[in-house]
Amino acid sequence: MSLSDAPAPEAAVPDLSVPTSLLSIQSWVSYGHVGNAAAVFPLQRLGFEVWAIHTVQFSNHTGYGAWTGAVFPPENIAELIDGIEARGVLPQCAGVLSGYMGSGGTVAAVVEAVRRVRAVNPAALYCCDPVMGDVGRGVFVRPELPDLIAAQALSAADILTPNQFELELLTGQSVRTLEEALAAAAALRERMHPGGPRIVLVTSLVRGDAPADSIETLAVTGDGAWLCRTPLLPLDPPRNGTGDAIAALFFGHYLQSGEVTTALQRSMGALYGLLERTHRTGSREIALIAAQEEFVRPSHTFTVDQVG
Repeated sequence: MSLSDAPAPEAAVPDLSVPTSLLSIQSWVSYGHVGNAAAVFPLQRLGFEVWAIHTVQFSNHTGYGAWTGAVFPPENIAELIDGIEARGVLPQCAGVLSGYMGSGGTVAAVVEAVRRVRAVNPAALYCCDPVMGDVGRGVFVRPELPDLIAAQALSAADILTPNQFELELLTGQSVRTLEEALAAAAALRERMHPGGPRIVLVTSLVRGDAPADSIETLAVTGDGAWLCRTPLLPLDPPRNGTGDAIAALFFGHYLQSGEVTTALQRSMGALYGLLERTHRTGSREIALIAAQEEFVRPSHTFTVDQVG
């Protein structure tokens, strides 16, 4: 891993007179930062106009073991898209980001939302964060969701951002080495949206053939594969919302730069700065607001190495 204290190159300054609009469909919490509460603000700091649709609204994330709130009916998504379409602005949507879906019917509703956006803007990209589980916690969504996401959402996705556990769950393959991670990501690419960039971003990758005390993110495309390694910060328990934040940051930087390597380097620098700030403060929630400058001007730059 290569870590520099020099700031990473700043993101391209967007034309804020006509900001790029994105649709983000995922959970919402009143307290803390997961789902849309972790994704919307970083995208806004990058200069995007974000139209948020919430699949659930909870008092706090479920990692606390207790929460209040409700899962919204899947029909809400279509109704809200209807309202946006009635404003005549749906063709302005450059991309759709999805995360925690909450219920089985929500998967189909999200895919239908993507279809409607593509119908009026064929260039729009769909970034699917297949939120299903994690190492140590196992599957933490409803039992039917992994199969539905695999059957319905994968074939619509241009960009997929599974963590290591979700990569194994979606492919049925063990991922313990770089070779296995590359093979699983390549298998996943074959099931994604035809004609799109078909980018698989594997997050929270911890493998036996990597240096100790490190964590990696792997980006696999049709043109190659790239790895970015950062120090593993001793966050115990692991903070919820980091996967939601990295999916948003990578998607935003990719839309602005059009380059996987640039998006990987900038998003990983931003995420590390966010987690470093969280670690310093000892907060149970990611320090999303306090670390907001990291999203546009990361404090650290990490090397991106081609590995395939």
